Parts: sequence; structure tokens; C-alpha cells
Amino acid sequence: MSRLLFFAAVVAAVYLLLNSYRNRAAGEKTHGRETKSGQAENMVRCAYCGVHLPKSESVMAEDKYFCSDAHRRAYQPPPASNDVG
Repeated sequence: MSRLLFFAAVVAAVYLLLNSYRNRAAGEKTHGRETKSGQAENMVRCAYCGVHLPKSESVMAEDKYFCSDAHRRAYQPPPASNDVG
């Protein structure tokens, strides 16, 4: 009987250790949704293709955000409308 209790205690200890490790590992992953301080980060929209991305990963030029330097270079603002009336 004491062997059965010892075996149950060992199994419970292993389970608790694995569960603790798994929770700690899941807590360290932010999946890109939070900054290192734990706060959610603002999302911006690429002026060229429209994709949304975290502000820290964007490229900014002329008060516009882009998802890459290639899109920043390729961006041409839409022509201004000259309609009078």
C-alpha cells in the first residue's frame, strides 16, 4: 500500500512540474501582440497595400505608415481632384 501512495505522489509531482513549466513557457510568448512591458501595441495600416501591422514594425515616411521599405518607395499618393463644382 505504501508503494502505491509513493507512486501516486511521484506522478502528482511530475504532473505539477510539467504543468508549471508549460504555463511559464506560454507566459513568455507574446505572439507579437504585446510589447515587452505587457501593454498592447497600436496597429497601423500600410498606405500602399492596406495590411495592418504593429506600429513598431512599420516604416514611416511623410506621416504615413508602410509595412516595408519597398512599399514606402513604391507609394505614390493618389492624384488630387481638381473638380470645381
